[in-house]
Amino acid sequence: MAGDTVEVSPFPSLLKTWRQRRRLSQLELALSSGISQCHVSFLESGRARPSRGMILQLSETLEVPLRQRNDWLTSAGFAPPFPCARSTIRR
Repeated sequence: MAGDTVEVSPFPSLLKTWRQRRRLSQLELALSSGISQCHVSFLESGRARPSRGMILQLSETLEVPLRQRNDWLTSAGFAPPFPCARSTIRR
């Protein structure tokens, strides 16, 4: 099937990067988040697609700042719920 393209979400790499940044194993993240280690593995490999709630749960467990949580949601195809503060330039 030439011409078929598969879009790869950047979410799996974001999750893995933040988990490693917090120095947690997949098992430790799973236990802290209340999900299975297998599901964390599937999310990081792209074999499973996260729900909006799962993204928020994992990002809270990993203490991801709100701006980056918006990036996580957007990368998985969801609208960002957190308003971004814009700097105001006065002239």
